[in-house]
Amino acid sequence: MTETTSTRIAADLRARIAAGEFGPGDRVPSTRELTRQWGVAMATATRALSLLQDEGVLRSVRGIGTVVAARPGSARPARRRAASSPARDDVVRAAITIADAEGLATLSMRRVAAELAIPTMSLYQHVSGKDDLVTLMIDRAFGEEPLPAHAPSDWRAALEIAARLEWTVFRRHPWLAPAMSLTRPQLVPSALRYTEWVLAALDGRGLDTAAAFDVHIMLFSYVRGMAVNLESEAQAEAESGLTAEEWMDAHADALTSLTAGGTFPHFQRIPELDFDLDLDALFELGLRCLLDGLRGVLP
Repeated sequence: MTETTSTRIAADLRARIAAGEFGPGDRVPSTRELTRQWGVAMATATRALSLLQDEGVLRSVRGIGTVVAARPGSARPARRRAASSPARDDVVRAAITIADAEGLATLSMRRVAAELAIPTMSLYQHVSGKDDLVTLMIDRAFGEEPLPAHAPSDWRAALEIAARLEWTVFRRHPWLAPAMSLTRPQLVPSALRYTEWVLAALDGRGLDTAAAFDVHIMLFSYVRGMAVNLESEAQAEAESGLTAEEWMDAHADALTSLTAGGTFPHFQRIPELDFDLDLDALFELGLRCLLDGLRGVLP
Protein backbone atom coordinates (compact mmCIF):
# COMPACT_ATOMS: atom_id res chain seq x y z
CA MET A 1 0.00 0.00 0.00
CA THR A 2 2.81 2.40 0.93
CA GLU A 3 4.68 1.72 -2.32
CA THR A 4 1.50 2.22 -4.37
CA THR A 5 0.78 5.51 -2.63
CA SER A 6 4.36 6.69 -3.09
CA THR A 7 4.16 5.88 -6.78
CA ARG A 8 0.89 7.76 -7.08
CA ILE A 9 2.34 10.85 -5.38
CA ALA A 10 5.42 10.67 -7.62
CA ALA A 11 3.22 10.38 -10.72
CA ASP A 12 1.22 13.43 -9.65
CA LEU A 13 4.38 15.50 -9.14
CA ARG A 14 5.79 14.24 -12.44
CA ALA A 15 2.63 15.35 -14.24
CA ARG A 16 2.67 18.78 -12.57
CA ILE A 17 6.27 19.25 -13.63
CA ALA A 18 5.47 18.19 -17.21
CA ALA A 19 2.57 20.66 -17.26
CA GLY A 20 4.93 23.47 -16.33
CA GLU A 21 3.65 24.07 -12.81
CA PHE A 22 7.22 23.57 -11.58
CA GLY A 23 10.15 24.51 -13.79
CA PRO A 24 13.85 23.66 -13.59
CA GLY A 25 15.23 24.93 -10.28
CA ASP A 26 11.80 25.39 -8.69
CA ARG A 27 11.33 23.88 -5.26
CA VAL A 28 8.66 21.18 -5.11
CA PRO A 29 6.45 20.49 -2.08
CA SER A 30 8.45 19.25 0.89
CA THR A 31 7.82 15.92 2.55
CA ARG A 32 5.88 17.69 5.28
CA GLU A 33 3.68 19.44 2.70
CA LEU A 34 3.08 16.14 0.92
CA THR A 35 2.05 14.43 4.14
CA ARG A 36 -0.55 17.13 4.69
CA GLN A 37 -1.79 17.16 1.10
CA TRP A 38 -2.08 13.39 0.79
CA GLY A 39 -2.68 12.36 4.39
CA VAL A 40 0.22 9.91 4.35
CA ALA A 41 3.12 9.09 6.65
CA MET A 42 6.42 10.95 6.37
CA ALA A 43 8.15 7.82 5.09
CA THR A 44 5.66 7.53 2.23
CA ALA A 45 6.20 11.14 1.15
CA THR A 46 9.97 10.71 1.41
CA ARG A 47 9.80 7.62 -0.78
CA ALA A 48 7.85 9.54 -3.44
CA LEU A 49 10.51 12.22 -3.66
CA SER A 50 13.25 9.59 -3.68
CA LEU A 51 11.63 7.88 -6.68
CA LEU A 52 11.78 11.10 -8.68
CA GLN A 53 15.34 11.78 -7.56
CA ASP A 54 16.36 8.31 -8.75
CA GLU A 55 14.79 9.13 -12.13
CA GLY A 56 16.71 12.38 -12.32
CA VAL A 57 13.53 14.45 -12.26
CA LEU A 58 14.37 16.03 -8.91
CA ARG A 59 17.58 16.86 -7.12
CA SER A 60 18.55 18.16 -3.69
CA VAL A 61 20.12 21.60 -3.49
CA ARG A 62 22.11 22.65 -0.44
CA GLY A 63 20.26 25.16 1.68
CA ILE A 64 17.17 25.11 -0.55
CA GLY A 65 15.67 21.64 -0.57
CA THR A 66 14.32 19.41 -3.34
CA VAL A 67 14.03 21.14 -6.70
CA VAL A 68 13.24 20.22 -10.30
CA ALA A 69 16.35 19.13 -12.16
CA ALA A 70 17.23 20.67 -15.50
CA ARG A 71 15.51 18.89 -18.35
CA PRO A 72 17.74 17.11 -20.86
CA GLY A 73 18.86 19.64 -23.44
CA SER A 74 17.72 22.63 -21.40
CA ALA A 75 19.97 25.62 -21.26
CA ARG A 76 22.42 25.66 -18.39
CA PRO A 77 23.52 28.88 -16.68
CA ALA A 78 26.34 30.41 -18.61
CA ARG A 79 29.73 29.89 -17.03
CA ARG A 80 31.56 33.04 -16.09
CA ARG A 81 33.55 34.38 -19.00
CA ALA A 82 37.24 33.74 -18.75
CA ALA A 83 39.32 36.66 -17.62
CA SER A 84 42.72 37.19 -19.21
CA SER A 85 44.10 38.03 -15.79
CA PRO A 86 41.53 37.80 -12.97
CA ALA A 87 42.20 39.87 -9.89
CA ARG A 88 42.73 38.20 -6.54
CA ASP A 89 39.35 39.55 -5.42
CA ASP A 90 37.71 37.67 -8.30
CA VAL A 91 39.31 34.46 -7.10
CA VAL A 92 38.17 34.98 -3.51
CA ARG A 93 34.61 35.88 -4.53
CA ALA A 94 34.39 32.80 -6.76
CA ALA A 95 35.64 30.59 -3.93
CA ILE A 96 33.08 32.03 -1.50
CA THR A 97 30.29 31.49 -4.03
CA ILE A 98 31.26 27.82 -4.34
CA ALA A 99 31.59 27.30 -0.58
CA ASP A 100 28.26 29.04 0.12
CA ALA A 101 26.43 26.84 -2.38
CA GLU A 102 28.22 23.52 -2.03
CA GLY A 103 30.21 23.53 1.19
CA LEU A 104 33.89 23.96 1.94
CA ALA A 105 34.64 20.28 1.28
CA THR A 106 33.92 20.77 -2.42
CA LEU A 107 36.28 23.73 -2.71
CA SER A 108 39.51 23.11 -4.58
CA MET A 109 41.85 25.13 -6.73
CA ARG A 110 40.64 23.22 -9.77
CA ARG A 111 37.00 23.93 -8.89
CA VAL A 112 37.66 27.68 -8.53
CA ALA A 113 39.56 27.73 -11.80
CA ALA A 114 36.66 26.01 -13.54
CA GLU A 115 34.25 28.61 -12.12
CA LEU A 116 36.45 31.38 -13.54
CA ALA A 117 37.12 29.46 -16.78
CA ILE A 118 40.87 29.84 -16.43
CA PRO A 119 43.77 27.36 -16.10
CA THR A 120 44.25 26.09 -12.56
CA MET A 121 47.87 27.21 -12.47
CA SER A 122 46.74 30.80 -13.05
CA LEU A 123 45.33 30.88 -9.52
CA TYR A 124 48.79 30.52 -8.01
CA GLN A 125 49.60 34.04 -9.16
CA HIS A 126 47.23 35.21 -6.42
CA VAL A 127 47.26 32.53 -3.68
CA SER A 128 49.79 29.94 -2.58
CA GLY A 129 47.20 27.20 -2.12
CA LYS A 130 43.83 26.32 -0.64
CA ASP A 131 44.78 27.27 2.93
CA ASP A 132 45.84 30.72 1.78
CA LEU A 133 42.62 31.04 -0.21
CA VAL A 134 40.45 30.06 2.78
CA THR A 135 42.21 32.68 4.91
CA LEU A 136 41.37 35.34 2.33
CA MET A 137 37.78 34.07 2.24
CA ILE A 138 37.51 34.44 6.01
CA ASP A 139 38.88 37.98 5.83
CA ARG A 140 36.39 38.96 3.13
CA ALA A 141 33.46 37.33 4.94
CA PHE A 142 34.01 39.24 8.18
CA GLY A 143 34.65 42.41 6.21
CA GLU A 144 31.06 42.24 4.94
CA GLU A 145 29.78 43.25 8.39
CA PRO A 146 31.90 46.18 9.57
CA LEU A 147 31.56 47.30 13.16
CA PRO A 148 30.02 50.72 13.87
CA ALA A 149 32.31 53.74 13.76
CA HIS A 150 31.61 54.44 17.43
CA ALA A 151 31.10 51.91 20.21
CA PRO A 152 28.52 52.36 22.96
CA SER A 153 29.94 53.21 26.37
CA ASP A 154 28.15 50.25 27.98
CA TRP A 155 30.34 47.14 27.75
CA ARG A 156 27.37 44.79 27.49
CA ALA A 157 25.84 46.69 24.57
CA ALA A 158 29.23 46.68 22.81
CA LEU A 159 29.67 42.92 23.27
CA GLU A 160 26.13 42.27 22.03
CA ILE A 161 26.89 44.20 18.84
CA ALA A 162 30.03 42.17 18.20
CA ALA A 163 28.36 38.82 18.90
CA ARG A 164 25.29 39.52 16.75
CA LEU A 165 27.36 40.76 13.82
CA GLU A 166 29.52 37.63 14.05
CA TRP A 167 26.37 35.49 14.10
CA THR A 168 25.12 37.32 11.00
CA VAL A 169 28.37 36.55 9.16
CA PHE A 170 28.29 32.88 10.19
CA ARG A 171 24.64 32.66 9.20
CA ARG A 172 25.41 34.03 5.74
CA HIS A 173 28.37 31.68 5.21
CA PRO A 174 27.71 28.26 6.83
CA TRP A 175 31.22 27.04 5.88
CA LEU A 176 32.89 29.81 7.87
CA ALA A 177 32.62 28.47 11.44
CA PRO A 178 34.13 25.03 10.64
CA ALA A 179 36.86 26.73 8.60
CA MET A 180 38.09 28.78 11.54
CA SER A 181 40.39 27.49 14.23
CA LEU A 182 40.40 28.52 17.88
CA THR A 183 43.77 27.01 18.77
CA ARG A 184 45.52 28.02 15.52
CA PRO A 185 43.54 31.10 14.50
CA GLN A 186 43.77 32.63 11.06
CA LEU A 187 45.01 36.16 11.71
CA VAL A 188 42.96 38.29 9.33
CA PRO A 189 42.42 42.05 9.65
CA SER A 190 38.62 42.00 9.49
CA ALA A 191 38.34 39.44 12.31
CA LEU A 192 40.99 41.18 14.40
CA ARG A 193 38.83 44.30 14.33
CA TYR A 194 36.24 42.33 16.33
CA THR A 195 38.93 41.37 18.82
CA GLU A 196 40.01 44.99 19.16
CA TRP A 197 36.36 46.07 19.59
CA VAL A 198 35.81 43.67 22.51
CA LEU A 199 39.10 44.51 24.19
CA ALA A 200 38.31 48.21 23.93
CA ALA A 201 34.84 47.66 25.42
CA LEU A 202 36.41 45.87 28.40
CA ASP A 203 39.24 48.34 28.90
CA GLY A 204 39.14 50.02 32.30
CA ARG A 205 36.59 47.54 33.69
CA GLY A 206 38.88 45.99 36.25
CA LEU A 207 40.29 43.23 34.05
CA ASP A 208 43.88 42.93 32.96
CA THR A 209 44.59 42.42 29.27
CA ALA A 210 44.87 38.63 29.56
CA ALA A 211 41.52 38.34 31.37
CA ALA A 212 39.84 40.63 28.85
CA PHE A 213 41.23 38.52 26.01
CA ASP A 214 39.84 35.41 27.72
CA VAL A 215 36.41 37.04 27.69
CA HIS A 216 36.79 37.73 23.97
CA ILE A 217 37.78 34.12 23.29
CA MET A 218 34.86 32.84 25.34
CA LEU A 219 32.36 35.08 23.52
CA PHE A 220 33.73 34.22 20.08
CA SER A 221 33.84 30.51 20.91
CA TYR A 222 30.19 30.60 21.92
CA VAL A 223 29.09 32.26 18.67
CA ARG A 224 31.29 30.01 16.53
CA GLY A 225 30.21 26.91 18.46
CA MET A 226 26.55 27.60 17.71
CA ALA A 227 27.38 28.37 14.08
CA VAL A 228 29.23 25.09 13.50
CA ASN A 229 25.81 23.43 13.26
CA LEU A 230 24.83 25.49 10.22
CA GLU A 231 26.95 23.75 7.59
CA SER A 232 26.29 20.22 8.85
CA GLU A 233 22.54 20.92 8.85
CA ALA A 234 22.67 22.39 5.34
CA GLN A 235 24.57 19.32 4.14
CA ALA A 236 22.16 16.92 5.84
CA GLU A 237 19.18 18.72 4.32
CA ALA A 238 20.69 18.61 0.84
CA GLU A 239 21.50 14.90 1.12
CA SER A 240 18.19 13.82 2.67
CA GLY A 241 15.80 16.35 1.16
CA LEU A 242 14.42 16.88 4.68
CA THR A 243 14.58 19.98 6.84
CA ALA A 244 15.51 19.49 10.49
CA GLU A 245 11.84 19.75 11.41
CA GLU A 246 10.85 17.19 8.78
CA TRP A 247 13.62 14.85 9.91
CA MET A 248 12.34 15.01 13.48
CA ASP A 249 8.83 14.25 12.26
CA ALA A 250 10.12 11.25 10.33
CA HIS A 251 11.77 9.92 13.51
CA ALA A 252 8.91 10.75 15.85
CA ASP A 253 7.90 7.12 16.27
CA ALA A 254 11.45 6.09 17.21
CA LEU A 255 11.66 8.96 19.72
CA THR A 256 8.32 8.02 21.27
CA SER A 257 9.43 4.39 21.55
CA LEU A 258 12.71 5.42 23.19
CA THR A 259 10.98 7.48 25.87
CA ALA A 260 8.15 5.02 26.53
CA GLY A 261 8.04 3.28 29.88
CA GLY A 262 8.82 6.24 32.10
CA THR A 263 12.62 5.90 32.09
CA PHE A 264 13.01 9.51 30.93
CA PRO A 265 9.90 11.20 32.36
CA HIS A 266 11.12 14.78 31.91
CA PHE A 267 12.50 14.34 28.42
CA GLN A 268 9.31 12.52 27.47
CA ARG A 269 7.47 15.83 27.64
CA ILE A 270 9.52 17.33 24.80
CA PRO A 271 7.81 15.50 21.89
CA GLU A 272 4.47 16.38 23.41
CA LEU A 273 5.36 20.09 23.09
CA ASP A 274 5.90 19.80 19.31
CA PHE A 275 9.30 21.37 20.01
CA ASP A 276 11.12 23.05 17.11
CA LEU A 277 14.88 23.59 17.33
CA ASP A 278 15.41 27.28 16.53
CA LEU A 279 19.12 28.09 16.33
CA ASP A 280 18.51 31.85 16.31
CA ALA A 281 16.42 31.65 19.47
CA LEU A 282 19.01 29.40 21.13
CA PHE A 283 21.75 31.85 20.15
CA GLU A 284 19.87 34.72 21.79
CA LEU A 285 19.21 32.68 24.95
CA GLY A 286 22.84 31.62 25.27
CA LEU A 287 24.14 35.13 24.60
CA ARG A 288 21.89 36.57 27.27
CA CYS A 289 22.99 33.97 29.82
CA LEU A 290 26.66 34.49 28.98
CA LEU A 291 26.49 38.27 29.32
CA ASP A 292 24.41 38.00 32.49
CA GLY A 293 27.17 35.81 33.92
CA LEU A 294 29.81 38.40 33.08
CA ARG A 295 28.00 40.92 35.28
CA GLY A 296 29.53 39.03 38.21
CA VAL A 297 33.03 40.09 37.20
CA LEU A 298 32.42 43.36 35.32
CA PRO A 299 30.96 46.59 36.70
